Amino acid sequence: MSWIQKLQETYDCCAGQPQFDKAPLPPISARPQDTQICITLNGQGGFRNAELGLLKETPILVSEVSAARAGKSPAANPLSDKLAYCAGDGSDYGLNADYFSRFETQLSEWCSSEYRDPKACVVSEYIKQKRLIADLIESRVLTSTNGELDRVRLNGKMLEPSEAWIRWRVELRDEMLANTWEDAETFVRWERFESSKSDAVSLCMSSGINGRIARLHPKSIRSSRDQAKLISSNDTEGYTFKGRFLDAEQSASLGYIASQKAHSALRWLLARQGYWNGGQSIVAWAVSGKSIPKVIAASNEIEEEARVEIPQNSVIVSPTPIAPERYKGDVGQLFAKQLNNLIRGYRAKLTDREDIVVMALDSATPGRMAITYYRELQASEFLERIQSWHEHTSWLQNMGKDRKFVGAPAPGDIAEAAYGRRVDEKLKKATVERLLPCIVDGRSIPCDLVTACAQQAANPAGKNHWEWERCLGIACALVRGSRREENYSMSLEENRNSRDYLFGRLLAIAEKIESYALYLAKEGRDTTAERLMQRFSDHPASTWRTIELALRPYMQRLQSSRPGYLHNLKCLLDDVISRFHNDDFTKAGRLDAEFLLGYHCQRAAFRKEEPANEPTQAEIAA
Repeated sequence: MSWIQKLQETYDCCAGQPQFDKAPLPPISARPQDTQICITLNGQGGFRNAELGLLKETPILVSEVSAARAGKSPAANPLSDKLAYCAGDGSDYGLNADYFSRFETQLSEWCSSEYRDPKACVVSEYIKQKRLIADLIESRVLTSTNGELDRVRLNGKMLEPSEAWIRWRVELRDEMLANTWEDAETFVRWERFESSKSDAVSLCMSSGINGRIARLHPKSIRSSRDQAKLISSNDTEGYTFKGRFLDAEQSASLGYIASQKAHSALRWLLARQGYWNGGQSIVAWAVSGKSIPKVIAASNEIEEEARVEIPQNSVIVSPTPIAPERYKGDVGQLFAKQLNNLIRGYRAKLTDREDIVVMALDSATPGRMAITYYRELQASEFLERIQSWHEHTSWLQNMGKDRKFVGAPAPGDIAEAAYGRRVDEKLKKATVERLLPCIVDGRSIPCDLVTACAQQAANPAGKNHWEWERCLGIACALVRGSRREENYSMSLEENRNSRDYLFGRLLAIAEKIESYALYLAKEGRDTTAERLMQRFSDHPASTWRTIELALRPYMQRLQSSRPGYLHNLKCLLDDVISRFHNDDFTKAGRLDAEFLLGYHCQRAAFRKEEPANEPTQAEIAA
């Protein structure tokens, strides 16, 4: 029940707050629904006009039964529903007359109670005339052929008229607001009527208050088309656990208000700040409603969000993204400083003991949803772990020509780097789910994920230049994040003399010599180092002999045109080889993923040293 309590507290803290006016929390006994037909009535229940137009996520009134309706005899909503429910003359066009009967009965009960709403009463008077479809045909919103309604085209898609949702506008003389879906008083009156219904009273396990117990719980949590429920019981007669309980109510009881608030808050949070990947949804929030960093996001996305949500006097962020290929200093230190200032801005808004919740949802079937991950943290602990993830897993990221930054990659990008762009949706969801505890709980990055990314980065064959650069940056980030004790720097470490790091540097030097010679000759093909990178990672010593012999003609070209530049590269090559200890250079054995760090850092160091008239690495690769 902990997640229900936190969502209920979130609803109480955020409902009616002015900062959420653009996307307010839905009222109790309401849910969002895409509607397609808008009907305008006058104050006497007369038809004025109708128009066909999609309005996404329209707030509609629901009852406890209709919010969870399913099966052969679905209940009707009280005011807005499908055409098959609202049309009294639907039977003339082949629609089920029972649907209208349920809709009319429920609306009449509301309009005859002490909580009746003027606009709902006008709608009730109109539908009793049983000419809704006839009016829609007269206004040319619908057409019919041989007594059957024709399908309508809306936003390039064909729609069955019976499945179109109706929303109402009622023009009353003494009220300025005609849209029923925007009238707060209409929602309040329906909530009071729905809450007044006599039902079993018991103890709510979430709030600890005696009151009306929820028999059914809402669906449409992730979207208006979502049929999956978090809480459900469809075995109340032949109750499965009779050996332990006498009836279903003895297992757990949840109050109607608590259930409505929890589901409304979760639906609102997912739409406002959730991460989506197929059926998987992940959301993190502060119970108070204050802004927090995204959990499933790359470092540059968090920074962009902070620019909007945190005032500039509360956080210091860099005015422009870091350009890795031209930055002359230590990008690692600069990024750590920027990240620290960004997190400081969030800390200024959140108290240390403020509650933060992280929740992941997924559904294996269309009707059932599960909480696959749930954590409650204090704000200070949450911000510390977010900062730790982005600081230790940061690297120079090259996601494309227009997306370069220093920081941690997004979990979705990591999944694609490990298993390819066309990664299966289930595998991608599983990868994101595995990385979530690494971010929130501070767990170690799975070794197989680091290995998979490193293997993809060590095999540039079959990838275009930008895709391979993307894999390389992500692989280096995971290697650095999985070995925090090594304290790798994002700049070249000339005194790091491990076998793997040095071999990575050698490969980058060989690539530089050949690529520069090819550029001067205006030849745009891959270098020997790029073609043999996969083999080099498996057999470095023997493959290096092949690469070095292949460099001879390119060195001769540079000797005649760029002798000084070649001399510097030869000296660097000799210096790196001299740093190998004992038999590290000649012994057999494949390279560890650390060689990618040496390779990437050496390439970055070449970019920093390029004079103004020399081509950039990107120009050479192009």
